[in-house]
Amino acid sequence: MSRIKDAKLSKEGREELEWARENMPILAGIGKRFEQEKPFKGITIGVCLHLEKKTGVLLETLKKGGAVIAAASCNPLTTDDRVAAALAEEGMDVYAWAGENEKEYYANINSVLDHKPDLLIDDGCDQIFMVHTKRKELLKKIRGACEETTTGVTRLRAMEGEGKLKFPVVAVNDAYSKFLFDNRFGTAQSAIEAIMRATNKLLAGKTVVVVGFGWCGRGISDRLRGLGANVIVVEVCGRLGKEGPAGQHKALEALYSGFRVMNLDDAAGEGDIFITSTGNINVITKSHFAKMKDGAILANAGHFNNEIDIKGLESMSAKREKVKENVERFMLRSGKKIYLLSEGRLVNLSRPSGQGHPIEIMDGSFAIQALSLEFISKNKLPAKVISVPQEIDDKVAELALLANGIRLSKPSEEQKRYARSWKEGT
Repeated sequence: MSRIKDAKLSKEGREELEWARENMPILAGIGKRFEQEKPFKGITIGVCLHLEKKTGVLLETLKKGGAVIAAASCNPLTTDDRVAAALAEEGMDVYAWAGENEKEYYANINSVLDHKPDLLIDDGCDQIFMVHTKRKELLKKIRGACEETTTGVTRLRAMEGEGKLKFPVVAVNDAYSKFLFDNRFGTAQSAIEAIMRATNKLLAGKTVVVVGFGWCGRGISDRLRGLGANVIVVEVCGRLGKEGPAGQHKALEALYSGFRVMNLDDAAGEGDIFITSTGNINVITKSHFAKMKDGAILANAGHFNNEIDIKGLESMSAKREKVKENVERFMLRSGKKIYLLSEGRLVNLSRPSGQGHPIEIMDGSFAIQALSLEFISKNKLPAKVISVPQEIDDKVAELALLANGIRLSKPSEEQKRYARSWKEGT
């Protein structure tokens, strides 16, 4: 029942999956247990993730646990057609290919939901949103879901606040290990790697403006500095949501970390490269484009392609043209050129320049996904956004250390008593 680009690509896909499997020991261990215990026997899992080799290993792990898998991509540009072909060959129902248009993208998610899943895995909340709006007949069957991203969790909390969320969703993104795995270290390497692959530009000596200093922005800024870039961090004053520190706290952290901190109006004229990582809308707009240098490069490391006001940029341009794969040139009427990478979509996962997060990073992140799904399948939970159980978060961090040959010693009973006591010296 799969709809993929080319089944003949399966051999290359098998090679990609094999390389990922060899470097994902945490999921390998979980897969062995799942194979014995079959926690997902009789359960169909609807998947909406970036379909590439690391995701493939996660889906194989869930299949070992007895699950029936139906999968689509959570982004029109991020499917690895080789991996999609290999997964379809393994008996999974895959509805995805690189370069989907908007209609095809939503049709593929809808095809996954036609399998009437019991559990969902989402990245950005499009699948969960579709169930709550256009496929409401599935609400009673779905036992719960996992959400992978900051953007998705933000949408879910808004739904919960309005009383619209109808089944439990584990906020995988909010696990402390996930912040470290994906957001801080994974996004840092993958976004920068994709920009370098797409442009082949030297980063050393360039002024790079990082818009947003959350977990992703911190990691990106740190890695850019290590590559010799001059980094400017942009934040806003105030609090856009209930979770996390206010913008001024993040700006202060950036300042004390040694970065230049500015507002975007001031930074717009200084940057050679701009990277958005806020999870919000219209962060870089027409007033900023007008101030940018000739040849400025724009890239987005947030989930949706709405952080950069592309329509506004187009309205200022006399011409928009594709220069090369994942690079577009906007010829402004003022005579300046501005380059946009990956159509403003996730630069780190837009193929072929983006390969996604490093394998070791996703081994830990997807381990949280797998164990969180098992948690949902074994427990009756309320219809709300639920934190990853602390024991899962702690266990995955421990397994990641063990995979790197690191064994930490445990505190003594005396140290435990002291930590619990309010009396000095006890």
